[in-house]
Amino acid sequence: MTDITPPPSLRRAVLIVAGLNLGYFLVEFTAATSIGSVSLFADSIDFLEDTSVNLLIMFALGWSLRARSRVGIVLAGILLVPGLAALWTVWEKIASPLPPEPITLSVVGAGALVINVACALILVRFRKQSGSLTKAAFLSARNDAYANLAIIAAGFVTAYTHSIWPDIIVGLGIAAMNATAAKEVWEAARAEGETARS
Repeated sequence: MTDITPPPSLRRAVLIVAGLNLGYFLVEFTAATSIGSVSLFADSIDFLEDTSVNLLIMFALGWSLRARSRVGIVLAGILLVPGLAALWTVWEKIASPLPPEPITLSVVGAGALVINVACALILVRFRKQSGSLTKAAFLSARNDAYANLAIIAAGFVTAYTHSIWPDIIVGLGIAAMNATAAKEVWEAARAEGETARS
């Protein structure tokens, strides 16, 4: 038995967002590995995580409040994965300190920005529906758009300084943003769980 029957438009929106994220994951991961970019690598893993989050949301929509609360807690954990991947890549980059190719960094970051803004616009009208689930999807898309602006800036700064640090700093910033989003989703999921028990 479910508490809410989600509108078909919400399922459609989440499926479209999942498809866009999966497609750009392939683009960004290829670019990240070819130019050795920490920030693009962290962001590409984030695209893969967003794909998983949105597919999980699509299946969980319409479940009971208690079940959605449990899924929300799982999603909070998933949101931490890109940050852990970024930390590992930072360690590798410091061990082999070659700056990424700045033009590719900015261009691929700009493409990611377009995808994430599109996803945020698709999800913005649903962000208050289905509690922690759609909150996770919206926060993820919104935060990713901010991260992409930072990646574009890192490309310009790298071109000027020829340093690995702009890329590393942005990669760590992506990790921090995902940790904050995970906390917000965790709190929303716990609130849902408390409501379901009362």
